[in-house]
Amino acid sequence: MDSGFYSAYTGFASRLDALDLLANNLANTNTPGYKSQFVFYRSLPAWLQASLTTPLNQAVNRYGVLGGARVDLSVSNLETTGNPTDVALEGSGFFNVQTKNGLRFTRNGNFQLNAKRQLITQQGDAVLGERGPVILPAGQLTISQDGSVSVDGGLIAKLKVTEFPEGTPITPEGNTYFIAPDGTGKTAANPVVRQEALETSNTNPVQAAVSLIDLQRTAQMMEKALAIFHNEFNKTAAQDLPRV
Repeated sequence: MDSGFYSAYTGFASRLDALDLLANNLANTNTPGYKSQFVFYRSLPAWLQASLTTPLNQAVNRYGVLGGARVDLSVSNLETTGNPTDVALEGSGFFNVQTKNGLRFTRNGNFQLNAKRQLITQQGDAVLGERGPVILPAGQLTISQDGSVSVDGGLIAKLKVTEFPEGTPITPEGNTYFIAPDGTGKTAANPVVRQEALETSNTNPVQAAVSLIDLQRTAQMMEKALAIFHNEFNKTAAQDLPRV
């Protein structure tokens, strides 16, 4: 079968996956602490590695496939909310959250108190301090720049903020949770925590909208190419093969 068909198909499939990712970025434009993702491509021979050994195979199959997605961890703006349980981080670092699936990290400090006055995320997971889950007595809540949590002037806990070395493979889970390999993080030495504020999503809606249009047009071109190849194959099967 003509390798052009495979090239058009992989191009079409890659753009569809990229469209899903871009649409998710746009859907989370207003999600606090959301970090946008972007796709990257790689050549088919590099993807298959040793499977393509001959120069002919290398030449015929030299086209791109979707290599995966990377997370843009760049810091976004802070927005004042006036809610005392909202916190944001300036600079690097992540808040620690205990979920049913284990330890997770987040930049989304849109926290709240449950019926037991435990500090939790919007998903209902426990926010961790340096000594475990944070439980607050009734009173006026104050969260200092270093993450110290006080009620009516009495120190209750200190929010645990974790930093990761550059290049650490951090994997997104859901919209604002992240997973990191065990042992790669360390407690931030000098975290900068802002109470009554949230970090906005780092998705650029204008740039994302332009990229969405570009991807849609590229996908349509690939779809048209697929139709042309398909019709050409049908013509070969119906007219040329019976002559052989």
